[in-house]
Amino acid sequence: MAKPLYKLREGRIISGVCAGLAEYFNIDVNIVRICAVLIGGAGVIAYIAAAMLLPER
Repeated sequence: MAKPLYKLREGRIISGVCAGLAEYFNIDVNIVRICAVLIGGAGVIAYIAAAMLLPER
């Protein structure tokens, strides 16, 4: 069974999407945040979509 993806309240800066992705992939949250910044414009759109669609845990 697949592990669910959530936004996290703990360790969040804006909405918890990067913290949730870091927990899902079991990596450091700073790596996810750096990747999100490096992606640029498409990353901002994906982040906003994930912030609206993902449930909070």
